[in-house]
Amino acid sequence: MDGGEEMRVEAAPYCCSTCDGGEVTGRSLSRHNRKIRSLSTSSAGSSFEYRRTQSLHGPSPVTTFGPKACMLQNPQAVMHIQDPASQRLTWNKPPKSVLVIKKIRDASLLQPFKELCIFLTEVKNMIVYVEKKVLEDPAISGDENFGAITKKFCTFTEDLDDISNCVDFIICLGGDGTLLYASSLFQESVPPVMAFHLGSLGFLTPFKFDTYQSQVTQIIEGNAAIVLRSRLKVQVLKENWEKKARLDDKAIILTNGEFESCHKAMQYEVLNEVVVDRGPSSYLSNVDLFLDGHLITTVQGDGLIVSTPTGSTAYAVAAGASMIHPNVPAIMITPICPHSLSFRPIVVPAGVELKIMLSRDARNTAWVSFDGRKRQEICHGDSITITTSCFPVPSICFRDPVNDWFESLAQCLHWNVRKKQNYLSSEDEEF
Repeated sequence: MDGGEEMRVEAAPYCCSTCDGGEVTGRSLSRHNRKIRSLSTSSAGSSFEYRRTQSLHGPSPVTTFGPKACMLQNPQAVMHIQDPASQRLTWNKPPKSVLVIKKIRDASLLQPFKELCIFLTEVKNMIVYVEKKVLEDPAISGDENFGAITKKFCTFTEDLDDISNCVDFIICLGGDGTLLYASSLFQESVPPVMAFHLGSLGFLTPFKFDTYQSQVTQIIEGNAAIVLRSRLKVQVLKENWEKKARLDDKAIILTNGEFESCHKAMQYEVLNEVVVDRGPSSYLSNVDLFLDGHLITTVQGDGLIVSTPTGSTAYAVAAGASMIHPNVPAIMITPICPHSLSFRPIVVPAGVELKIMLSRDARNTAWVSFDGRKRQEICHGDSITITTSCFPVPSICFRDPVNDWFESLAQCLHWNVRKKQNYLSSEDEEF
């Protein structure tokens, strides 16, 4: 396909009142992207408001990933069930920028990181984005030969710089944690992610670095297989949070005379799981679980795991849950060492809304973490609301979603490794 040629893509059904639901041409795609990106950042005076759909299929995910990538529509798709192998990635325009994420403090990744950056910068003439703390590594900053390359990089700092509109696709070097970190950097549309297996775990990293040049070139040329890894949109509402501001190095509590209860809402996009546990307390955790506003059960035990299908092979499977393929639209709820043995892991549709609150008679507070990060305490009156996000992580496949997933299970869980029983002949059966 010619780099300047515009391509017509068919829009998927969207899940909010601001989406047209019609066809999107290559010329209007950027305007369409801005419309999607502005759902959660619209001004107070705007009449547009994001509304989650309640359906058995869950909210329809966006099919545009970053500024230039989208999913190639399959005209053979029937109803809502699509062959996972038919999910293909394409580019509306040739990608020009790439974010390279490297596992911090890992000496074994220094050489692959340098080789990849030189290849992307010198050979592919791409704009490379790298986090500042990666370049602060003495092994990188002290390399004079590599210093000339780093001057061409665009740098950013987590939680300070917004690069959501700057990056066309992402390359991860390391283990599964690098993909989780890449997901946390993008709270809305996520560019396509190509993950190389250079860490301790490889559930989410299907590519090997031996032939990185040909593999990266193939991705840049487009038309690669992808798997849409659903994320959880999590909102934590904190009660009785004291608003503080700093003025002349003094903390001032912003209240009107007497103490007034106030709220603080925090929102996260989670790729693996939300974990609610008892923290340092010796008592059982005691939390109420609601589904679409109805109380389902009170969870007593060490805690609760709410995971995506991608996260089903992480903490959840260690707690006794089943493994779910990433293409299955679902949310898994797994108790951690429940006091009641009747509470087993359950799978609910992706369209539901879960709410977790500390029980009124709980003896202690609870703690929550999101993909192992942002850990915080949950007190009485606080609530955690969890739904399926409309912004999945488009993970580029080595072959296709099905083969890659079973290959990762075979490698990480050592399937078919145990010694098999010997063949039993007819003579042996007589004894």
